[in-house]
Amino acid sequence: QVQLVESGGGLVQPGGSLRLSCVASGFTLDVRGIGWFRQAPGKEREGVSCFSHSDSSTYYADSVKGRFTISGDNAKNTVYLQMNSLKPEGTAVYYCAADRFADCSGYVRGKHGMDYWGKGTLVTVSS
Repeated sequence: QVQLVESGGGLVQPGGSLRLSCVASGFTLDVRGIGWFRQAPGKEREGVSCFSHSDSSTYYADSVKGRFTISGDNAKNTVYLQMNSLKPEGTAVYYCAADRFADCSGYVRGKHGMDYWGKGTLVTVSS
């Protein structure tokens, strides 16, 4: 049974940092990429980043390049999203999702390219 569990969300001041974790079970990171998406109130769910263990590739939305870093620990079957220099517009529920493919091919097509989703973790950036 595939399961994805996010953690690490919380309240942080603008300019602060958080590290989100996504623990996967029911599959290993070498067969599926792991993507992070976020959804702010009243907005569409958007892709943030994706990690592919199979070819060591990473993807970032333009809005987070240079501030967010995605990484994976194959032994722990966990993907991390280090978020630095957070902005108020980063306030959203952050979801991790399992790609249909090992190389994030699903992620680049958007949310419909992902097969399984976690329940999300709330990140609030506010002073």
